[in-house]
Amino acid sequence: MYGYFSAQLGLLLFIAPAILLGLWAQFRIKSTYAAAQRMGAPLSGAAAARHILDSAGLTSVGIEHVPGHLSDHYDPRQRVLRLSPEVYQSRSLAAVGIAAHEAGHAIQHARSYAPLVVRNLAVPVAGIGSNIGPMLALFGLIMASPTLLLGGIVLFSGVVAFQLVNLPVEFDASARAKHELVELGIVPAGNMSYVNKVLNAAALTYVAATLQSVLTLAYYLIRFTHMQGSDE
Repeated sequence: MYGYFSAQLGLLLFIAPAILLGLWAQFRIKSTYAAAQRMGAPLSGAAAARHILDSAGLTSVGIEHVPGHLSDHYDPRQRVLRLSPEVYQSRSLAAVGIAAHEAGHAIQHARSYAPLVVRNLAVPVAGIGSNIGPMLALFGLIMASPTLLLGGIVLFSGVVAFQLVNLPVEFDASARAKHELVELGIVPAGNMSYVNKVLNAAALTYVAATLQSVLTLAYYLIRFTHMQGSDE
């Protein structure tokens, strides 16, 4: 039991900067989203997404209303945008900004945007690595087993690779969203500051998640190196 808490505490302290950044990002999302929600837009989130998709020639991409708070996402397998209630029906700058971001992912998919292709291929590996990698690494630390720890490192490396390739995907989707909103006249250029703040805050959460993954992997590698050194 002591070994378990020792390993967990060491990891927690090591990744503390990423955790603090993540908390700050969540605070920024809530505050910027609340401000942008109070600013009206000429279209609802669903209508804005439809306009962007149709303008890009993606009339076959569907838009669905799904439950949940900010559960918005693009499903590349079904080729459909799924928008949460507040985004789907709200005529606010927050809603059209988020909807446009998801439409940006659909455009990436249609244009075979390379980082998105790589990210989609990495999803199964990242799923396995995120579930098994940390557990295996923790057992390796508790049992002082370099073999188990190395196995955890290898599996978790897939998660880090996924996070790293996901950053340009999210940044590019936001850039496409900002461009389309102004280009199609959905949001006046003078009001884009509200949209920019919402999308930038959302991007910060991905940066924090990536930093946490990188620091976690670095912690495992350092412990593995020390473990190897003590065995010599």
